[in-house]
Amino acid sequence: MTTLLPQLARRLLLAATATALAASASIVHADFTIGQTAGHSGQVAASVGEATRGAKMYFDIVNASGGINGQKINLVSLDDKFDPKIAATNAKQLIDQGVISLFLNRGTPHTQEIMPLLTEHKVPLVGPSTGAMVLHKPVHPWLFNVRATYQREAERAIEHLSLIGMDRIAIVQVNDSFGDDAVQGAMAGLTKTNKKPVVHEKYDRAKPDFSAIVPKLIEKQAQAVMFIGSGTAVVQGMKAVRDAGSTAQLVTLSNNASLGFIKDLGPVGYGVIVSQVFPYERSIAKPIIKEISEAAQKAGVDLTPTVVEGYVSAKVLVEGLKRAGKTPTRQSLRDALEAMGRYDLGGIELGYGPKDHSGLDYVDLAIVDQNGKFRR
Repeated sequence: MTTLLPQLARRLLLAATATALAASASIVHADFTIGQTAGHSGQVAASVGEATRGAKMYFDIVNASGGINGQKINLVSLDDKFDPKIAATNAKQLIDQGVISLFLNRGTPHTQEIMPLLTEHKVPLVGPSTGAMVLHKPVHPWLFNVRATYQREAERAIEHLSLIGMDRIAIVQVNDSFGDDAVQGAMAGLTKTNKKPVVHEKYDRAKPDFSAIVPKLIEKQAQAVMFIGSGTAVVQGMKAVRDAGSTAQLVTLSNNASLGFIKDLGPVGYGVIVSQVFPYERSIAKPIIKEISEAAQKAGVDLTPTVVEGYVSAKVLVEGLKRAGKTPTRQSLRDALEAMGRYDLGGIELGYGPKDHSGLDYVDLAIVDQNGKFRR
């Protein structure tokens, strides 16, 4: 009996030590879980898919090189069907599951539904795929934008239309907080060029119907029509304009800068102007675009502006995690992002500070060519 006791004690000690080491290893090398809620089905599924692929491309590169301090990044994506209420429910579920950050959600009213949860649970949201001004001013302490505002995009597009001689400009907007926000930029552009819209109409986000709107565009002989809306609804509106015989210049914002959007438009897509919030995805003069282009080629991903948005947003989040200490928390990630100052992404600079969570201010325009590609 006495000879067995030391052996038993030794075995118990070894077992306890192994358990402790395993527990320690699980803490040090546990994954960073990032949560995404977005419309993976529904009106914006095409662009959401492209943005998510772009983000995963960068996360895969980071994980393949050993992760961050030995910790891999795990992106958990939930489908909110582009419904704001579902987006909030999904966000709460992800928060309860312990994600260190929310990431790359889609939609203005959707983000507004999520914002109270960020404050309540003290969790960051990085790279919401929307440029609504309400996300920029006043500064939300837990929300970090990457892309420029819709108002700046719309203003820039209107100024361009005026420069090329368009006087009768119409605006067709979705009747929600996104539409009401972005149209302020369009109106600012019209004011700068001493114009007023010849038509300004709204459509329902859930049940878009352009049957009463298009005849007004024809009656007023609109030379250009700016569509402020998302995905399939804008496609439906643009097709209705062309079906009515109008040759007006069609314009929309960067939330529709996806290959899926162009494919859905079909022949109608040729000549459509789409504002952009990142450098031209085929111009490798910018180091960040060269980097993304090489990654996309290796991953077999078609490179689009929306893929670029996902990749860049992921890069910003990873940089925040790298600066958040050896064992990042939600709080340390938030603090690291806010203290980032000016960060060179590769030819374009992003900036954060206590009074500025806007990220980039880059805006440009592209046109869809005969081959269904964005050209600048």
